[in-house]
Amino acid sequence: MNILLKLEEAAIFLLCIFLFSKLNFAWWWFPALLLLPDIGMIGYIINPKIEAFPYNLLHHRLVASLVAFYALTYGNEYWQLGAIIIFAHISMDRVFGYGLKYSDRFSNTHLGGIGNK
Repeated sequence: MNILLKLEEAAIFLLCIFLFSKLNFAWWWFPALLLLPDIGMIGYIINPKIEAFPYNLLHHRLVASLVAFYALTYGNEYWQLGAIIIFAHISMDRVFGYGLKYSDRFSNTHLGGIGNK
């Protein structure tokens, strides 16, 4: 089952690359912005209990869906780019075993512990 879920995430990542190719942005924007949602990790230096929330907010598909809904409703390519980047980043993280974080420590995720596989 784990392999099937990783294949599903990889397929979503590839879909994001395809959708990005339909936008009017230079190719280098995709890799340049791909790690941007990890800005939510910075707070883990200060306090994992507080910073799990912004990290999870930037790594949740509901948020990505709301951004996509806004982007498609108003036809804004910048918001479309944002939605694609968030979805792609989430899928890339899931392929590598990174999930939403619990507030006790960074390595404790909804997919299990990072590095415990």
